[in-house]
Amino acid sequence: MAKGRNGGSRRKDGVWDPLKSSSTDRQRAEAVPKTPQTLSPAYRLAYVDEDFLCREELRPIRLQLELLKTEMMLTERGIRSTVVMFGGARIPAPGQSAWAARNEIQRANLEAASVYYDEARKFARLCSKYSAGFDFQEYVIVTGGGPGVMEAGNRGAADEGAPSIGLNIVLPHEQAPNVYVTPELSFNFHYFAIRKMHFMVRAKAIAVFPGGFGTLDEFFECLTLIQTGRMERLPLILFGEAFWRRIINFEALAEFGTIAPDDVKLISFVDTADAAWKIVQDFYEHREPGQSL
Repeated sequence: MAKGRNGGSRRKDGVWDPLKSSSTDRQRAEAVPKTPQTLSPAYRLAYVDEDFLCREELRPIRLQLELLKTEMMLTERGIRSTVVMFGGARIPAPGQSAWAARNEIQRANLEAASVYYDEARKFARLCSKYSAGFDFQEYVIVTGGGPGVMEAGNRGAADEGAPSIGLNIVLPHEQAPNVYVTPELSFNFHYFAIRKMHFMVRAKAIAVFPGGFGTLDEFFECLTLIQTGRMERLPLILFGEAFWRRIINFEALAEFGTIAPDDVKLISFVDTADAAWKIVQDFYEHREPGQSL
C-alpha cells in the first residue's frame, strides 16, 4: 500500500483503506513465539490454513478461488480475447518418437500425426502475429499447457515473441507445463469445470486438433454451448477432416434427428493453418496487419 500524508494507506487501485492488510497480519501471526497454543492447527489464520481450505466443506470456496485467481491475473495483464487450441497431448513433434504409443500401430499413427503439431504451431504463429497489432491483448493463444498439440500452440506464440496462456490441470500423467507457456500466465487447476470456463470466457475462435477423451470432452462442451445459444457463435474449427469424419458421424446424428440439420454447419473442417486463419479472418472481417479494414 502507498502511505498517505497522515499515515493512512491506499490500495493499489487507489482506494483509501485504513485497515491492516491480510498479508501484514499473516506475517505477524508467523512471528509469534512458538508455544503449544500457537503451534496448534486451531490457531492458524483460516485463509492461510491449507488443511482447513482442503476440507470437503470448503469445496465451494475452492471453486470460487480457482475462478477468481485466473480471471484476476488475466484482467491485470490486460488480456481481452483469446484463441483456444485443443488437441492431443500424445502427438509428438516431427522427428520425435511417439512416447505414448503402446504398440506399433499406435506408434505409426501418432508419428504420422506430427503434421498436426506443425500446423498447430503455424496457426498459433498466425494468430500471434495478428495479436501483436493489439499489444498482445487480443487473440492471445491459450492451450491446456501440456505436451503435444498444446506445446505446439504455445511454441508457435513464442516463435512470434508473443505471450501465451497455459491452463494446466493436476493429473497423474501427461500434464506438466510445457516450456513455451509464458510463466506469468501458467495456471494450474484442480477442477475441470472451472478450467473449461476459463477456456471459454475470452474465446474468439476455437481450434480443435486430433486428440483423445479430453479433447473430445472440450470440443463437445464448446459445441453444446454454441448449439444451445449459451455462447455466441464463433469459429469452431476442426483440424484433420479425415480424422474427425472417421470418429464422429455428424451427418448420422442429423439424419437420426438428435441434432438439427443446420447444427452440422456450426463446425468448419480444415487441414492447414492458413485455411483455419482465413476462417477466423472472414468471420470477423479482418485483414492482414497493415491493411485497412
